[in-house]
Amino acid sequence: MLNETHKKKRKWMIQSQQKTPIYGFGLNFKKIAFLVQLLLILCHKVSSQRGWDGVIITQSDYQGLQAFKNELIDPKGYLRSWNGSGFNACSGGWAGIKCAQGQVIVIQLPWKSLGGRITQKINQFQALRKLSLHDNFIGGSIPTSLGLLPNLRGVQLFNNRLSGLIPPSLGLCPLLQTLDLSHNFLSGKIHPSLANSTKLYWVNLSYNSLQGPIPIELIRSKRLTYLALQYNNLSGSLPNDLGTLSSIKTFDLSHNFINGSIPSSISSLSTLNTLNLESNYLVGDLPENIGNLHNLSLLNVRRNRIDGQIPPSIGKLLTLKELDLSFNDFNVPAELSQKFNSSSFIGNLQLCGYSPSTPCSSQAPSPSMGISAKPKKGRKLSVKDIILIAAGILLEKGCDKGERGWCAPAGRGVQAVKGAQAGGPEVEAGETGGKLVHFDGPMVFTADDLLCATAEIMGKSTYGTVYKATLEDGSQVAVKRLREKITKGHKNLKLKHPNLLALRAYYLGPKGEKLLVFDYILKGSLANFLHDRGAETPVNWPTRMKIIQGMTRGLFHLHNNENIIHGNLTSSNVLMMKTTMQEYQIMGCQD
Repeated sequence: MLNETHKKKRKWMIQSQQKTPIYGFGLNFKKIAFLVQLLLILCHKVSSQRGWDGVIITQSDYQGLQAFKNELIDPKGYLRSWNGSGFNACSGGWAGIKCAQGQVIVIQLPWKSLGGRITQKINQFQALRKLSLHDNFIGGSIPTSLGLLPNLRGVQLFNNRLSGLIPPSLGLCPLLQTLDLSHNFLSGKIHPSLANSTKLYWVNLSYNSLQGPIPIELIRSKRLTYLALQYNNLSGSLPNDLGTLSSIKTFDLSHNFINGSIPSSISSLSTLNTLNLESNYLVGDLPENIGNLHNLSLLNVRRNRIDGQIPPSIGKLLTLKELDLSFNDFNVPAELSQKFNSSSFIGNLQLCGYSPSTPCSSQAPSPSMGISAKPKKGRKLSVKDIILIAAGILLEKGCDKGERGWCAPAGRGVQAVKGAQAGGPEVEAGETGGKLVHFDGPMVFTADDLLCATAEIMGKSTYGTVYKATLEDGSQVAVKRLREKITKGHKNLKLKHPNLLALRAYYLGPKGEKLLVFDYILKGSLANFLHDRGAETPVNWPTRMKIIQGMTRGLFHLHNNENIIHGNLTSSNVLMMKTTMQEYQIMGCQD
């Protein structure tokens, strides 16, 4: 009886288990076993075909990748793998994506010919550590939402077509270490908040159109080892407390508008390896204790207005491999000629003794002139003549007032063609026969950019009309359109001298049009300086003499070294690089 009862009870329990719904879906144990087996088979198939590792991307990151792809232009199809439900996005199936625990930590797509723009929804990648999109054609602005990524450590967006401002929000990234936005079209000021990223040690913002002073907050960063700001439009003076850059190794501010003197605190940068201040408006002396930089390998202050003695301590720097002090106003030679060749010192008109061709005479040159009064054979003007002419123009009247309307010559559709010689000028030749030749300098523009620029007249002369041209990216240049039959050739167009306005490019049109492109000098002409001031602020005689000396050097180089006679010397043809009464530079004649 008990056995029969036990059997009936056991049979009922088995039937009950087989019919009892699980989780309300009506599944019994046999069905569950079948589904588990089916799932294992499917997982094995996916794993074998797609390399799935069992990690599924989060919904937020998946949506972010979809938005990221939708705003990019992918002509070569590198992102074709970004399709489907995102099942294998974090398993190596999607190009350029790395994940951790289902979240994107790296987006790395350099050299993929990508265009379009970076999505503002990039802040959905809350685990993103590295964004590397360099060497593409990505335009638009850098999204402000990039600064909302708490784990971001590296940003490499160089060699693209990004424009607009550097988002101040990047300073909100507490772990940001490297930032490379070089070779773009970024403009505006460097926001001080960038220094709030206290772990930042590598900053490259070179080859853009950034303006304004260098934020003092950035200069005070103790972790910064690399700061590259060359080829921008940065202005202002160097901060006095440079010594706070205690870890800096590379400091490059070349080809900007930095003025003032080099602070003595720079000598306390004991880790400094590269110091490049070329092509700025620096004045004063080189700090005497610059020889304390015992790790310095490169020192370049070429094309400034630094004067005084070359510190002898430079010769004691055993690590120094490259030295360029050329085109300044140094007046005392140092014992460096055995270590460096004459190219390190050329252009210092008052410097002698650095090569056999520049021996020091028994009588030191006059500090006010620094040039030989011995006339070159066939030269029509003596140094005395030039001085008298230069002094006479201080009584000249002002220059012509500008007006709107620059009629650019015809000729479109150019393609860049590199110069035949290495290091030579870059030439753009068009189908219609026009040609734009680029020389050295920070300006980068095409013939189309030049011909489509808006412009206003600055002045006229017997040689042609001068315009202030504003390019599409907002940068400004001075363009002189030469009158017909004024020049028959252009062999002497490329003149290099600190007292002559640098020629950046020239354009030869298909119908013989000739455009000369120069830097636009914000300070204006000597005529403006002399006449746009009240009677209560006269120009003192020491200042006048400095102007005369600068003009004389420029004219002397034209007449004596280039065999060019300047035939239209007026105060409106002399451009001022400084307009303070204490420190002066003048960039001579624009005709």
